[in-house]
Amino acid sequence: MKKVVKFGGSSLADAKQFQKVGAIVHADPSRIYVVPSAPGKRFSGDTKVTDLLYRCYDLAAEGKDFTDPFREIQSRYNEIIQGLGLKYSLEDEFRAIEENLKKEPNRDYTASRGEYLNGHVMAKYLGFTFVDAAEIIFFDQDGQLDESKTQKKTAEKLSGLKNAVIPGFYGCGFDGKVKTFSRGGSDITGSIVAGACHVGVYENWTDVSGFLVADPRVVDTPAAIHTITYKELRELSYMGAGVLHEDAIFPVRHEGIPINIKNTNKPEDDGTWIVESTCQKSGYTITGVAGKKDFCAVLISKDMMNAEVGFCRKVLQAFEDHGICIEHMPSGIDTMTVVVHESEFMHKEQQVVADIHRLADPDSIEIEADLALIAVVGRGMKAQRGTSGRIFSALAHAHVNVRMIDQGSSELNIIIGVENSDYEKAIRAIYSIFVETQL
Repeated sequence: MKKVVKFGGSSLADAKQFQKVGAIVHADPSRIYVVPSAPGKRFSGDTKVTDLLYRCYDLAAEGKDFTDPFREIQSRYNEIIQGLGLKYSLEDEFRAIEENLKKEPNRDYTASRGEYLNGHVMAKYLGFTFVDAAEIIFFDQDGQLDESKTQKKTAEKLSGLKNAVIPGFYGCGFDGKVKTFSRGGSDITGSIVAGACHVGVYENWTDVSGFLVADPRVVDTPAAIHTITYKELRELSYMGAGVLHEDAIFPVRHEGIPINIKNTNKPEDDGTWIVESTCQKSGYTITGVAGKKDFCAVLISKDMMNAEVGFCRKVLQAFEDHGICIEHMPSGIDTMTVVVHESEFMHKEQQVVADIHRLADPDSIEIEADLALIAVVGRGMKAQRGTSGRIFSALAHAHVNVRMIDQGSSELNIIIGVENSDYEKAIRAIYSIFVETQL
């Protein structure tokens, strides 16, 4: 069975971490393709290499001197190379990057060099072949991943290689220039390689032993999740569970390839398995609870709204015209509520309100801010009576006012809206009743 292994920035922060990664890769001959991120923080207060690269770009774009952050980047890589005892130099690569920054600064190109350089070091250290991601991963003219071309080129390039290192986070844009994914995009690169090469497992190595039922910053030592489905993961990742990039599941889901989240610092831990479907029961009624703050709820009211054909479409057009994404849309007989991110909406609110009046002619529009959304997710919820009752009972006992409820027909998740100030209290209350007390 072949495996693709991706290592995050914390797993490659220094030479000592590199050595751990090398031991992990060589411990299992089936780990044939390695996807590295750029070096992350070595300690609290340290700066990630990617952030240093962004700083270089910002200075170069303004025509300012970027020598200090660039020298810091060079020092980071040279320390890793020296710590590994490699007879290897990145001076030619550094020179090329510096020249490009001076001549024609490009944000995506600059940001991608962290993974690119780390890929070279990793390939040298492991004795694997280096494959530039820009040669196998392609974006279309809309900036979206060109799946068919990428899958074909990746399969062709890697089929003849016993082992390879492919840097994460970037590919080739439609214009032939380097283009990056969003932050955390190395997860997507690993998933693409796994899907294109039809491997048995995609291992994603990070600094935690898998997913937890709740955010450890909110709940003390939350329970671990052993097995989670793609659908559950999608819900939790979107709502802030940040172990894996939310888009990383798509390339492997189509191939039915499981993802195993592992801890570089504790390789013996089982971690979390992410699968398409499973007969394994969750340890609790819920699989996980996660959330985000700072949403807005736009409440649109109109008598006999249900009898007006196209009313919802007219309302949503106002948001579309202003480039605002819709998060949730609970509705009643004469009301509909559109939930959006505050950051996207607040600077355009009056234009949107005016357009809704013009397009849909509602009776009234009300805006409520400072809303936090909490997703309670679990494949086991639909088999349990009274799950919703337990949630709202727990929130009532914690003196949390529920401002919005939304449940999908799949019965996989329940979305609850609360005040921003009640967010942490609500998470702890839900976790307590399902995990700690299991009432």
